[in-house]
Amino acid sequence: QVQLVESGGGLVQAGGSLRLSCETSRSILSNQVMGWYRQTPGNQREPIATITHGGKILYRDSVKGRFTISRDNAKNTVYLDMNNLNPNDTGDYYCYAAELRIGEGLIESWGQGAQVTVSS
Repeated sequence: QVQLVESGGGLVQAGGSLRLSCETSRSILSNQVMGWYRQTPGNQREPIATITHGGKILYRDSVKGRFTISRDNAKNTVYLDMNNLNPNDTGDYYCYAAELRIGEGLIESWGQGAQVTVSS
């Protein structure tokens, strides 16, 4: 598995912004997909934003126009810029990577999680 180290997150008021970063231990382009998932108590992790090896980006409907996923290949880092945050965005955000290895199949990795709390 690739090691994913997250940073960012924290407490912010509604309407504020935060940036999450996820640095990978291997070349970011070795992954077929990278992205960010969110989990709240009692619920499964849900995809927030993903970016494929080829650069195709998908967003959850509730964050479209407010969140932006990007990557810096030279720094092996994926970012999630979150703007105009609201209390419904509160949760633990996890970085995700999926790498397809010949003979091994799809190898999935997760970051340690970053807590985001949006106060009203």
